[in-house]
Amino acid sequence: MVFQCHILALPDTVWALIQIYSLGYYITMKKYLVGGAVRDELLGVANSNTENDWVVVGSTQSEMLELGYMQVGKEFPVFLHPQTKEEYALARLERKVGLGYKGFEFDTSKAVTLEQDLSRRDLTINAIAKDKIGEIVDPFGGREDIDNGLLRHVSEAFSEDPVRVLRIARFAARFKEFGFNVAHETHKLMQDMVVSGEVDALTPERVFKELEKSLGYTTPSAFFKVLLACGAYSRVFPGLKDIKHEKHINGFEYLDNLNTSGAIKFALWLKDETQDAITKLCKTINCPKEYSQLALLTNNWQDLANNILNRDKEEVLEFFLKTDAFRRKDRFESIVRAFEIMGIDTSVINKIRQELENIDISSLDKNNMKQEIYSERLKVVELFLNSAK
Repeated sequence: MVFQCHILALPDTVWALIQIYSLGYYITMKKYLVGGAVRDELLGVANSNTENDWVVVGSTQSEMLELGYMQVGKEFPVFLHPQTKEEYALARLERKVGLGYKGFEFDTSKAVTLEQDLSRRDLTINAIAKDKIGEIVDPFGGREDIDNGLLRHVSEAFSEDPVRVLRIARFAARFKEFGFNVAHETHKLMQDMVVSGEVDALTPERVFKELEKSLGYTTPSAFFKVLLACGAYSRVFPGLKDIKHEKHINGFEYLDNLNTSGAIKFALWLKDETQDAITKLCKTINCPKEYSQLALLTNNWQDLANNILNRDKEEVLEFFLKTDAFRRKDRFESIVRAFEIMGIDTSVINKIRQELENIDISSLDKNNMKQEIYSERLKVVELFLNSAK
C-alpha cells in the first residue's frame, strides 16, 4: 500500500513519462509519408486518388500493437492507424532468397534507417519521403527525375522483383501525359530480367491487376509498348500474336483517350486475336468473366456487325441470342460500344434490337412459347433486312 501511495504521489509530468514508456513509445520513433502521395504532390497531380502510405522508423511490432495499431501484413509488419486507418509499415530491408516477388526475407528491426527503407523501392520518384513538418527526404534524386520525366530504378535490387517490370510499364501509362519515359539503364535492366527468366515468376493475379490499372489510364498504349520494347510482352501475355516491335510500336494507340471502361478496352486490345488465344490468355491471367466474355463476344461477332445487312436472317438473330442481348443488356451495350470505337456503324444493330424488344408475346401459343418467340423474332429480322436492301 505504501508503494502505491508513492506512485500516485509522483508529479504529473513524471507519471506521464511512465505512461508513455509503458506503451512502448520512444523518442526514436519517427513517421514519414512516403511513396505515391509525396510523388504526386511534387508532380502537381490534382485530386490524386493515391492513398497515404507511412513508414515508421525506430519502432517494433510489439510497440506498434501497444500503441493501438492493428497489424494487417503477413509477409512483413503493416499496421492500420487506430483512427485514420491509414497504413503504417515498419522501415525494412529485403534480401532475395527465391524467385518471384514473394522470394524475400525482411529485416524490420529498429536499426533500419529511412534511407535504407527507401533504397529498396522500385523507382526514384517513389523513393521520396516527407516528415511531419513537411521536410522532403530525397536521397536518390527522385525530384530531379520528376523534373526530367524519367522512370529510373533506385538500385540493382530492382531486378530481384518481376512485378517491377509491370509497374514500370503501368507508370509509363499513368504519367505519359506528363512526358515520362523509361530511363535507358532501367530499360536495359528490364531486358535482362526477361532474358534471365525472372519475369516468368509473375503470378496471374498480379499480371491482371497491373493490366487492369493500366487500362484505366488515359494512355494505356504506353503500358503495352514498354512491355513490347523490353521483350516482356510475349512472356507476360503468352499465346497472343507474335508482334514485331518495329511493326507494332504505334499499334496500341487506338486504346488511348477513350471515355470507356477497362473491360471494353480489354476487348479492343484482343479484337484481332483468335478465340482460342483469348480463351487461353484469360485463363492464364485469371481475368474476371466480365472481361473474358466481353472480349470473346466482341471478337467473335465484329465481322457480322460490320456487314450485318448482307448476312442471313438466322445468323443475325443468332447474334442477338448468343450475346444475350435481351437479358444481359448492359453487357450487350458494351459490345455495341466496342464496335462503335472500332468504327463500325451500329445503327442497324440498335434498330433491329429495338424492334425485337417490341414484339408482343401475349398472343403467342403458350404451349410452344419458345419456338413461337423464335419464329416471331426471325420474321422481324427478315422484314427489317428486306426493307433495308
